Amino acid sequence: MPGRHPKVIVDPAVPHEAADLLRANRTLLARLHTGWRPPPKRAHPMLGTIAAGTAGVVAAVAAVYGLTLFVAEQYPSFVVIMTGAALLTVAVLLRPRTDAETERRRALERDVYEHSRAYGGRYVLHEHLDEAARALLARAGTAVEQVMASRVNAEGLLDDVRNAVMLPAQEWEIARLLAKLSELRAEHRQVVAEGVTPEVAAVAGPLAEALDSSEAAVLARVEALERYAGHVADAERAYRARRQIERLSARLSRYEELLAESGADGAAVPELNELTDDAGRLEQALRDSVSSAHEAFRHLRG
Repeated sequence: MPGRHPKVIVDPAVPHEAADLLRANRTLLARLHTGWRPPPKRAHPMLGTIAAGTAGVVAAVAAVYGLTLFVAEQYPSFVVIMTGAALLTVAVLLRPRTDAETERRRALERDVYEHSRAYGGRYVLHEHLDEAARALLARAGTAVEQVMASRVNAEGLLDDVRNAVMLPAQEWEIARLLAKLSELRAEHRQVVAEGVTPEVAAVAGPLAEALDSSEAAVLARVEALERYAGHVADAERAYRARRQIERLSARLSRYEELLAESGADGAAVPELNELTDDAGRLEQALRDSVSSAHEAFRHLRG
């Protein structure tokens, strides 16, 4: 997605814990998408430890017994026993050991794999989309992030609660539709690329138009999000300017005092007093911008 890191878009209805796991492991999900599967869970590590310990004890007993045979001058039996003991010792020493970090990584891989199966179709990856769909989803994601990161949203000047619920739902719906569109578009192109008869072309044409119409409908959703984000950006600029004017106005008396003490031209005082008027105009601009954002939000819901 141009300008943005690909992310996992998850159905808001997925439980939070599962959704967080999917979002945090995009790279693993992408590997699973290519057909990779985590190795199966090994037997409990304690079983391997017990087996190794048992083999070590057997090797030690065999070595002691071998020494007894050597003392008794039973050399052929001694050679056989000591060879077996040596092989057991080597097997124990060369036994592959899985460190704790590797085991944790494999456990995470299996956990993500199980969740990817349990919630298949309820998350969308960068890899699920074609280039055109990725560009549209990037635009939608940028608009959502602009709204959610704005100060006017954080300060409650917008409906922050509805934004927190509705905007992720809008982004998910757009992602879901784009994933479906990408899949159908790829299948359509594959069939058409094989060469079609006039009869097939008569069917393929309307289907291509249906795909284009669906893309146009998704584009309209994205543009509605962008319009809302644009109104929020206007409100953000007005909010920031109002705060700056308020900070300057709070220091107005100090500026006037400095002018009086320095004997500077008193004509500058009226210009400073205009800060108050500017603050009033910006307050109205902020109210207008917020009102426009609310109107855009209602249109987005529709």
